[in-house]
Amino acid sequence: MDIERVQSALFGSKSRIAGSIAGGLVVLVVLALLLGVIGVPAVATVENRFGTVNDSKTVIETDMVVTNPNPVGVSLSDTTVNYTVQMNDVSMATGQKAGLSIESGNSTLPFRTYMQNDRIPPWWHSHIENRERTEVVIDATVRSGLLGGRQISLPQQRTIETDLIGQFNSSATRPIEADRSFPADPILFVNETSAHWNRAALTPERTPIAMSFRAYNPKQYPYAISELGYTITMNGVQVGEGSSQDVATVLPRTAQTIRADVAIRNQNLDDWWVTHLRNDQVTELKIQFYAVVDPADDTVGGLGETGSFRIPLDPLDYRTTIETDMFGTKNGTASESADTNDDGSQSNSTDGSTDGDSTTTIDGNEDDAGGSVTTTDDGDDGILLG
Repeated sequence: MDIERVQSALFGSKSRIAGSIAGGLVVLVVLALLLGVIGVPAVATVENRFGTVNDSKTVIETDMVVTNPNPVGVSLSDTTVNYTVQMNDVSMATGQKAGLSIESGNSTLPFRTYMQNDRIPPWWHSHIENRERTEVVIDATVRSGLLGGRQISLPQQRTIETDLIGQFNSSATRPIEADRSFPADPILFVNETSAHWNRAALTPERTPIAMSFRAYNPKQYPYAISELGYTITMNGVQVGEGSSQDVATVLPRTAQTIRADVAIRNQNLDDWWVTHLRNDQVTELKIQFYAVVDPADDTVGGLGETGSFRIPLDPLDYRTTIETDMFGTKNGTASESADTNDDGSQSNSTDGSTDGDSTTTIDGNEDDAGGSVTTTDDGDDGILLG
């Protein structure tokens, strides 16, 4: 009997034989998945971090670790991952990755999402409106046709809180000096300063700050403060400036509350955002003041010929350093970015002082329903892709 002829009749050529074997293996793999003989790949961890940033956009890099319990790799060509980032319900970024190829064991699947920096002013407005509190919600939705096209959501949530101007509130006495031959220093004492966000006047374009100074005049003649000006910078980026006219007159041996309306121009905040990320999510906020003083206001018995002069109000200048960790992965893992209390919760560390210089570290609090996931067991309790 001609063996080759019988073989050809039953199975075809060698290429047909190989195709039959491969097709049979595919059928066996699918049947094994359906019967639960071999495991279904599962998502073990999802980790997010900021990548490169330029003047117009910010890269968000995501690493999704998938555990494949099978001895062979799997190509999930019909699997898509949709990724969204929201901050206080403000849509910051969206992205999609289609087709996944995973090896046996753990595989890291990297992908990128691009955020336009012009989303920063709307987020900032919501952050201040929400009393300096931001809910960062990151949702990776996985859809796979492997077992019926099920959709699985992998939400993560972090709460970010800041205190940008709280350290301006102080009852420390600070002398104001003009560094002139006349009048002799100090010309005034500021015994109290306070500040709060003027949320009633908050707009998408402007973030107002209501500030006040309790000034005491130690002299025997009055001072007319004809102008009070300010400049606000964040990492050297000017985000606000302005001045008030005919502010107040401080009578001799009298204390007077001087009020100042200060504002951040929100349209400049996307430029600040670039510096914040390039500086490892650290910002130095500065508010600097100056005053134009006239000790010769004849209408209240002034000296008559001294004239007005401008002085920098250095003792009132406000400086604070804000550090954020938006995704909880700035220092490698979420657990490394904040102190862990005995009950497992995380706390923020604040080192402030009453002289206007302070440092605040804002790490964020993990939500019980999600949190920034960075570590997991290598077991089979992950999120199934099937």
